[in-house]
Amino acid sequence: MSNDYMSRSISWIGLIMIILGGLLILFPYLARIIPAIEKAHPILVYVYRNDNFIFITSPLLIVISVFSILFYFLSRYFS
Repeated sequence: MSNDYMSRSISWIGLIMIILGGLLILFPYLARIIPAIEKAHPILVYVYRNDNFIFITSPLLIVISVFSILFYFLSRYFS
């Protein structure tokens, strides 16, 4: 695996993670505007509401992020 290919793949993973992070930041604002977002499947969107506090995350995106980081480190050290 060439160094150029590895740097391009890491750049793409980083870009995807930045976009997904931006979407996760927008989720609480969308929940105030669109309350139906809470009715999505729990693996896609998890919503926690307490008084004036709203916490929304995506368990699927967390799992994908963990696997992509593990894949990166394992491919780096075992290639």
